[in-house]
Amino acid sequence: MSQVLRNLIETQWQRGGWLSTLLRPVSAVTWLAVSAKRALYRRGWRQSYRAPVPVIVVGNIYVGGTGKTPVVIAMVQALRERGWTPGVVSRGYGVKIGKHPRTGQGDLAADRFGDEPALISRATNAPVSIHPDRPRAVRTLLSAFPQVDVIVSDDGLQHLALARDLEIIVQDGRGVGNGRLLPAGPLREPATRLREAHTVVTNVDGPVPLATAPSGPPYRVEMWMEPGAAWNLRDGTLRTLWELQADYQARGIAAAAGIGNPARFFATLRSAGMSLDTTIPLPDHYSYARSPFAPVKAGLILVTAKDAVKCSGLGDNRLWAVPVTPRFSDPAFFDRVAARLPAPVEKNRRAPPR
Repeated sequence: MSQVLRNLIETQWQRGGWLSTLLRPVSAVTWLAVSAKRALYRRGWRQSYRAPVPVIVVGNIYVGGTGKTPVVIAMVQALRERGWTPGVVSRGYGVKIGKHPRTGQGDLAADRFGDEPALISRATNAPVSIHPDRPRAVRTLLSAFPQVDVIVSDDGLQHLALARDLEIIVQDGRGVGNGRLLPAGPLREPATRLREAHTVVTNVDGPVPLATAPSGPPYRVEMWMEPGAAWNLRDGTLRTLWELQADYQARGIAAAAGIGNPARFFATLRSAGMSLDTTIPLPDHYSYARSPFAPVKAGLILVTAKDAVKCSGLGDNRLWAVPVTPRFSDPAFFDRVAARLPAPVEKNRRAPPR
């Protein structure tokens, strides 16, 4: 898809217009399909699988990337700090999977597990199971890693075959766009779906004032990304962004991102003081089967951690990955989430009798 067409679609999805209006009858079909699917589960004509451990789904209703993966990583780390042993299930976008899910832990190959599951596992060392059938992914994960006592689902908000204890919807500054369903708008489900979630996280461009009083329902919290020290994909050298800016400003600095909203990554770098001479927005889940960097003249190219799991083998020593850490407007965000879950199994076992 050309950049011109992408820009046209995004503009229509945000503000409406002739193309969006033309596609509204097709969106009515989307609405019927979504409504029928939900009715099947609500009336019990289809059954959801209830896992023996709590399940937290982190998803979105705006098609494409809104910042789910950083929330999943932070959630896994926070649950572990609170005594849980979390595992992650994901579809494994772009990966060919057979009948049985694929499980692993630690340094996983992106071409076998998908870029986001590989990034999550590397960042958290949590066990991961990938399969489009999420109940099957959960069963396999718990069989392979019986110590797991809570599941975090990376995406899957619309996968109603998996019952969930908590839903966290992540959106960004685009909100619900023009409020219409695909293809006339950007929404997978009606905007009213936000009211049903326990938490709505809004990914904003920069720090916001802290707010300790919970809103809701739903409980709403804002999130922004804080970049950390960059690391060179070829030799692992760590440098601060300030150092890279000082050393490479004269030779040119570029940034590339194959995520749902590349502009957000570029804005994060600029807010951290990086002067970007070139920006390279790539399609989400870009494979890096071929390097897009050959024509780039810059002496430094910054990429996201999600891109790094796929392009580290390119052998380009100009590539540096910039990890980001999500920060939240409510410092007690993870405590509020954990409070909605039962105590971890091992805690129950160690609890003294009353």
